[in-house]
Amino acid sequence: MAGMRTGLFSEIFAMAFDTLRTSKMRSALTVLGVVIGITSIVGMTSLIRGFDNSLRESISQLGPDTIMVQKWGALSFASGKSFLEVARRPNLTMEDARAIERECPSVAIVDVWLGAMGGARSRVFYGNERTKQVGILGATENWAAVNFAKLELGRLFIGAEVEHRRNVVLLGNGPWLSLFPSIDPIGKKVRISNQEFTVIGTLGKRPSPGGFSTEVDDFAIIPYGTYEKVYGKVLKGSAKISAGSFNPAVFRTGMIAVVPRVGMRDSALREVEAMMRIRHRLKLDEPNDFDLATQDAVLKVWEQISQATFLALVVISSIALMVGGIGVMAIMMISVTERTREIGVRKALGARRREILWQFLIEAIFLTSTGGLLGILFGSSIGMLVHWLSGFPVSLPWWSFALGIGFSASVGIFFGLFPAIKASRLDPIEALRYE
Repeated sequence: MAGMRTGLFSEIFAMAFDTLRTSKMRSALTVLGVVIGITSIVGMTSLIRGFDNSLRESISQLGPDTIMVQKWGALSFASGKSFLEVARRPNLTMEDARAIERECPSVAIVDVWLGAMGGARSRVFYGNERTKQVGILGATENWAAVNFAKLELGRLFIGAEVEHRRNVVLLGNGPWLSLFPSIDPIGKKVRISNQEFTVIGTLGKRPSPGGFSTEVDDFAIIPYGTYEKVYGKVLKGSAKISAGSFNPAVFRTGMIAVVPRVGMRDSALREVEAMMRIRHRLKLDEPNDFDLATQDAVLKVWEQISQATFLALVVISSIALMVGGIGVMAIMMISVTERTREIGVRKALGARRREILWQFLIEAIFLTSTGGLLGILFGSSIGMLVHWLSGFPVSLPWWSFALGIGFSASVGIFFGLFPAIKASRLDPIEALRYE
């Protein structure tokens, strides 16, 4: 019985293939909408997934347990707060960092990053060579431990250099390769903002989201005390900003980076939050006027964005698939009308209703699945072409191919079912009389 059924389906499939092969132009125009829809799904999925993997790699630099205390950041806007709301927040102070280090027993390391959110920018000069404008950060000797940066050459700050405001500098990968492409930079004198600094170390390349030139390596790090000496105290007092005293410079605040003791991140998070609320004199019913960013919190925000983007992509691509499906239905209805006598002959020779139904349904599924395969091919090619031309990372997960085939086959079933039912219900005598 199973062998007879397999033979029947093989015969129906062969008939469906022959019918579509004899109408190449019609078949091609019919599946065009399906091809466009599946190309969109596969192509955009490869780019979104590639960017997602790249961004996750960048976020992983923060470390799984590191807590970033910020005046404002992506988490503020993700929670629906307006720019004016976060503008009124108090700035972070060095006293905040010292209080966290002193009063939070679950905290192991505290670092401050001055200029981390739109702070000072300057060119770095060495002899007749100079870099483009790069970000200048002020930090403590704990910077690398908090940021998990890879030291390529030299050494990091020591406590005495930070405490005594020494003019020493760590060069990011960008200025290092720009000024010293073929010589050892350690011990060389460079100029930053008319001040002479001694290069004590250089840092490795950091991952860039999407492979774009986002200047993630264009920075130099100096001791935070030196930063205050050269650029002024960027971390202001805790007085709140009124809406009428807007000044762009006031948003050049730093961040406080906190590394908890092993296995104590949740405790450290609670302690830091409680300490910041006490220092900002917040009442129990008042929300936090600062952000506590962790790796998983940032990833959660990104997942919401990427899921919304993917859902929008599916909805937009579904419109093209629907148009393609309507085209399939129209062509199949025309095919039923043109082959009315053929259907009558087949029924007169003993073909059953379900065999006629399966023949036309398989034709529709084969048609849209062919469009799905072409869409997968074109979508993958577009993703690889973008990667080849721009270096943008791509990812081609197997489920995107399965999704493309599943969508296209579903379109064939949904829009091909009505013409197939109509063909299977034709009266053989009336069909034989049809001209």
